[in-house]
Amino acid sequence: MPKLSIDGKQLEVPEGETIIRAAKRVGISIPHYCWHPALPVAGNCRICMVEVEKQPKPQIACYTPVTDGMVVKTNSPKVLEVRRAVLEFLLVNHPLDCPVCDQAGECKLQDYYMDHGQYDSRLADMKVKKEKKAFAIGPTVMLDQERCILCTRCVRFTEHITHTHEFGVFNRGDHSVLDLYPGKKLDNNYSGNVVDICPVGALTDRDFRFKCRVWYLEKTRSICPGCSMGCNITVEWDKSRPHQFKHARVMRLKPRHNPDVNSYWMCDKGRYNYHFIDENRILEPQFKNDVMSWDKAIEVVADTIRPIIQANRADKIGVLASAQLTNEDLFLVRQLFKETGAQVDFRVPEKPGEGDEFLLKADRNPNTAGALKIIGTDVQAEEILKKARQGAFEVLYVFGADLVKLLGTEVVGEIAGKVKLFVYQGSNINETCLWAHLNLPSSVYAEKDGTLTNCQQKVQRLWPAFLPLGEAKADWEILSLISEKLGKPLGYKNSSAVFDALAKKVPGFAGMSYEKISDSGMVLS
Repeated sequence: MPKLSIDGKQLEVPEGETIIRAAKRVGISIPHYCWHPALPVAGNCRICMVEVEKQPKPQIACYTPVTDGMVVKTNSPKVLEVRRAVLEFLLVNHPLDCPVCDQAGECKLQDYYMDHGQYDSRLADMKVKKEKKAFAIGPTVMLDQERCILCTRCVRFTEHITHTHEFGVFNRGDHSVLDLYPGKKLDNNYSGNVVDICPVGALTDRDFRFKCRVWYLEKTRSICPGCSMGCNITVEWDKSRPHQFKHARVMRLKPRHNPDVNSYWMCDKGRYNYHFIDENRILEPQFKNDVMSWDKAIEVVADTIRPIIQANRADKIGVLASAQLTNEDLFLVRQLFKETGAQVDFRVPEKPGEGDEFLLKADRNPNTAGALKIIGTDVQAEEILKKARQGAFEVLYVFGADLVKLLGTEVVGEIAGKVKLFVYQGSNINETCLWAHLNLPSSVYAEKDGTLTNCQQKVQRLWPAFLPLGEAKADWEILSLISEKLGKPLGYKNSSAVFDALAKKVPGFAGMSYEKISDSGMVLS
């Protein structure tokens, strides 16, 4: 393995490692535009020039492999002068519209100019105006050709990652422009990623455009609930209004790097599936359309199921759980209902979504693997629904599923009339809420502390971005309150305590804890 020195730091790296990757190992960040760790090297922006001892000219760090004994300088006077020249060249035709650019605050051209440039251009009056400015190239992305520096990240992304080949560079010299190929539009499952990798303001997100300045955003690590892949993401929310009712808190979702799950990417289905976090929420418990306190709501549930359990007739309770719930939520479903003898399943019949061979899975539930381990498959949801129609249950408890969408209004109305108590526990209002006797507001994933298990059997962490809207509570917390009212307190003070109990009791989770799972996740045993 070659040994080298970068800015005086000694290190040893694998054979074939490039200078820019080697520098990252010792915490040295070399400026770059065209280079991206998940894309093929282009070497066309030249901002990553470094000085290599015994080499007559500066070398590009993104393409130059290290050699044994190499001595590299990333901030010598010669390197800084080269960067200034490259920046001046890149800014020849770039508009000076930072105050109105949506990329301001996370633009590498802006950042590097402040770090290395800060000069008056000698070519200020020679700009070549590009024809197209701020036009839609698909349902999710806008292109501004004036701001493009031709790094070709988006070109390589659509060539090597999505294999959809929408982008190309047209014309020559200073008249070169980025554009779509004739007859094409950017409308693949991963189109939003080109905005993430664009280092300047050329490609912007139509959903986020002019919604919020990035310096007002707070970022919270999370997991995408859009399908069973469980892509690692950040929930980016407006920290100036984290608990408001009338305004959206979540501004956008962004992929978070995890080399074992989603690399640097996420699909558009997951990226834009966040509006439900702040829209159409159930804000307080309701009994037959009348708002009631949590104490009264919990009492209604406990008073109804207590005599059923005491009479050893728990099989008269039907429970439709959900693979949208966290592992902690499902463990409380298991403790309160399944271990008592209730009929429990989570596989509510639903039409699978469209998947692909990359990240997007047909199973749109983020925790099917966890539910299989925790709840099992000894009871069928179809059988629970069939019994409910026949009047075999005294209580039907539904988590999040819209039965009206599944079965139709007439059937759900029939079921509601045959049970003593029909409970709907979920975060958002749907048509089933109109038929449920009791609606209990639960928190959404962005408000939860917990874990999900993806299709790779990897248990991953969720962190809460903000407090739940209204009076919503975590699902496990609601169930814990019911158990306590039944005279069987579980004693869980937080989701970590629930997970510790889960890890001791459910095979596959043994030895796990929040501390061990951390950012990388752990695979079920």
